[in-house]
Amino acid sequence: MPNPPEMAPLVRSLGDADPSQREAAAQEIFRRGRELVRATAQSWLVDPDLARLLASGELHSPEITVGVAVEPEAFERIRSANGSPPLANVPPDQDAKEFELHCAGGVCLDILTTNDRGGAGAIARYLQKFGEGIQQIELVTQNVDQATEILRKRFSLEPIYPQTRAGAGGTRVNFFLVPTQGGKKILVELVEAASPTKR
Repeated sequence: MPNPPEMAPLVRSLGDADPSQREAAAQEIFRRGRELVRATAQSWLVDPDLARLLASGELHSPEITVGVAVEPEAFERIRSANGSPPLANVPPDQDAKEFELHCAGGVCLDILTTNDRGGAGAIARYLQKFGEGIQQIELVTQNVDQATEILRKRFSLEPIYPQTRAGAGGTRVNFFLVPTQGGKKILVELVEAASPTKR
């Protein structure tokens, strides 16, 4: 999905030397990402079986992480400015590097880049087409296979991959392109946490 012009300075501010600037940028990017899937998430949570798989905590709402694609140089700058968080263990076939940023109020960003700027990986293709910005919204689920089947059968949404695949850090994932209120589509990643034996 194309990013609005004001997204570029927000992404740059994630690597600012001033912690308050980084925090404000992260909060705004997260707010925008959450807003992109708000209506979709609300409609999904009407289904009691899907709500059971997606809802977390007392808020009865999905646990959301906003995935932000950035160029490799920006990735290193943002990571360094934020104390060099650990890199996720990404399967080699996915041509990606990533780390998470956590801020106050439950804000979580997944900062993503490509290992091969001219390559055919998903992040490289996104950057080539849209530039830096919100690339995906990640929703935690207790069981990605069950959630995928419900979305397929009850919501007529086809997953990007026919079968669940390995994600970063031993997670299990699948993806859906879902419509937004603006008539465009956003990539939603269903993420099932790694079992303790796989960490």
